[in-house]
Amino acid sequence: MKAVALVTIHGMGETQPDYAAKLFARLRQTVATAQLYCGTVYYQDLLQYNEQRVWQATGSRLRWSKLRRFMLFGFADAAALEHRKEQPHSLYHYSQLKIARALYLAKQQLTADGKLVLLAHSLGCHVLSCYLWDAQQAKAGLKPAAGIWRDIKRYQAAISGDSRLTDEDIAFLRGDRLVGLITTGCNIPIFVAAHAMEQIIPFPKPNNVFIWHNYYDKDDVLGWPLADLSDGYAALVRDIEINASGGGFFSWLTASWNPLSHNLYWQDHAIVRALSAQLAAALPTVHGVTP
Repeated sequence: MKAVALVTIHGMGETQPDYAAKLFARLRQTVATAQLYCGTVYYQDLLQYNEQRVWQATGSRLRWSKLRRFMLFGFADAAALEHRKEQPHSLYHYSQLKIARALYLAKQQLTADGKLVLLAHSLGCHVLSCYLWDAQQAKAGLKPAAGIWRDIKRYQAAISGDSRLTDEDIAFLRGDRLVGLITTGCNIPIFVAAHAMEQIIPFPKPNNVFIWHNYYDKDDVLGWPLADLSDGYAALVRDIEINASGGGFFSWLTASWNPLSHNLYWQDHAIVRALSAQLAAALPTVHGVTP
């Protein structure tokens, strides 16, 4: 059994199921492999068929094809996940099932007091934030407006298969053992910018030890700081500015100084170091040793 689980969620645009493989390989060089479980949330398969169809119908005869393709797939993802999200079969609903299933699988690999760390990128930050908001609403006895936390036990088959979804499972799925969240290239401000200040409220802190570090690059137009959004975000999130690059000269030359940096966060040494440190810090707490 493992002491810590790291579960990742990808961002907008075309994404392959193995999107985190290189990051996991680097982390295993710095974190005790025997103690670490790595898992992923992959929701692009809910979206890409229709996006591919639209691209094939319209994109081939236009200029700036790479940029257009990124814009189409990226912003179609965001629009689709918010469209009629209150409906029981919405993409918002199915993306939450993907998260819950990944977290359930992680729990099965952990010790009884094993900890959870989440890493989210780009649109995935918003998707995960919505999931945690709904989960904390349900924990407080309130019925969320959308998503699986309106009645989590109803979705047992999709989350835990033939196994009964226990109260302990539900506590884990809602974040009771979530010790850290790292967000990169986060675009939550795009979703809340039209709201009044008093309506910009983050999800409640899921437990007393939870920390949230948000990494952004000032050249990344899709990645934003969060703490200045409202007093609630200021109390919950620590913003950290970096110059995201792939670590090589070519990445620095072509992307680190412009919006292409949006896709380089998980290759950046600063992110790998920070994530390694957060995972390592979670290990002693499992064994009752002060870091």
